[in-house]
Amino acid sequence: QREDIVQFADTRGDSFALAQYAAEHPESPYIIFCGVHFMAEAADILAQPNQTVILPNMEAGCSMADMAAAPDVYSAWRELEDLFGSTEDIIPVTYMNSAASLKAFCGENGGVVCTSSNATQVLEWAFQQGKRVFFFPDQHLGRNTGHAMDIPLDEMVLWDWRLGPGNLGGRTPEELEHSRIILWQGHCSVHQRFSLTQIEQARQQFPGVQIVVHPESRYEVVQAADANGSTAFIAKYVAEAAPGSIIGIGTEINLVSRLAKENPDKTIFCLDPVVCPCSTMY
Repeated sequence: QREDIVQFADTRGDSFALAQYAAEHPESPYIIFCGVHFMAEAADILAQPNQTVILPNMEAGCSMADMAAAPDVYSAWRELEDLFGSTEDIIPVTYMNSAASLKAFCGENGGVVCTSSNATQVLEWAFQQGKRVFFFPDQHLGRNTGHAMDIPLDEMVLWDWRLGPGNLGGRTPEELEHSRIILWQGHCSVHQRFSLTQIEQARQQFPGVQIVVHPESRYEVVQAADANGSTAFIAKYVAEAAPGSIIGIGTEINLVSRLAKENPDKTIFCLDPVVCPCSTMY
């Protein structure tokens, strides 16, 4: 958020941590959640019966979450059931950045919700329950997490929901049978902008620069970075860096600007030279 919003906040942080914070303060009858729709939904799920969650702007959606509409996910699930004869060995995993209806869908079908911080632990649990994972809505977080768990790229297939029902997401039955993770074709419009070229330019301009990116970034960007992690991880990484450090960050510009302001003894900059704020969060 911009500084003119942050100045009024009682706390700030990752979406799930904020929802938990709200739930831990039942003495507050109202929770004004300055975030996007799925964040306010999470707070409302965890809130006490006497609490009301207010989203100041109902137009604050999330492009990534919107890429996984419940009817499309339900349709894909039916196709997978028809293909394999059962979905008992498929564990649905949704990223926190999704609608409450999809979180409920995962719960109803033996699945789970993950955050960018615990995605690895969640997938490890999922593979203990079944043979493969159906991961949505962010393909990049799913692919990056799977790779970190030594799952080959050819065992992570992309399901293109835009093709509509009856097309197996553009995959062949053989590809789906071979898969361990079925990735939904969704992404964050901000994090997908970061590129290898930007990292290369940063390293040329600032020898010794440290590159840290969000795992919603593309696979090749995460591979080229020095570190990757959640919003909270990035903030902690910067705070704990030695004075004089130069850090190029691949995440939303308002967060990068705040980290630069709060760490004047370090050089902090956004990898994307074309400033691209999250329009709905903004």
